Amino acid sequence: MVAQDYARTYRSNAVLTASPGQLVLMLYDGALRALNGARGGFALGLEDPRRFEVINTQLLKAQAIISELQGTLNLDAGDGKFAREMHRLYDYYLRRLMEANLRKNEEPIVEVERLLGEVRNAWAEMLAKQDRTTPESVRGVA
Repeated sequence: MVAQDYARTYRSNAVLTASPGQLVLMLYDGALRALNGARGGFALGLEDPRRFEVINTQLLKAQAIISELQGTLNLDAGDGKFAREMHRLYDYYLRRLMEANLRKNEEPIVEVERLLGEVRNAWAEMLAKQDRTTPESVRGVA
């Protein structure tokens, strides 16, 4: 029980001290974990009574995270083109996951997991490049 408390405290501190870019990365990771959990529900087998509950719960969790990502888009920043494209992409993910949940079909989950993973990796790469080009004095490193 004590180890769980330490883990919870660590996660809470990680969120509280993360940059906005790192928070977005954490959201992507959370959505991908939920999608992986939903796929795990399919692996339970047809006879397992928890199967549909696991799939539903994990898909709803992924959808909530994607909706949060969509809600944080600033459609007025710059020319707004990038934000509008991401908004449409998130809409597509949400529709596919809704379809997966309604039909209990794993294929849309696999598709969204692959696509979201690509976006997540691009975001992580952008953060890494930004970190490499930001002077240490700005990052607060002494």
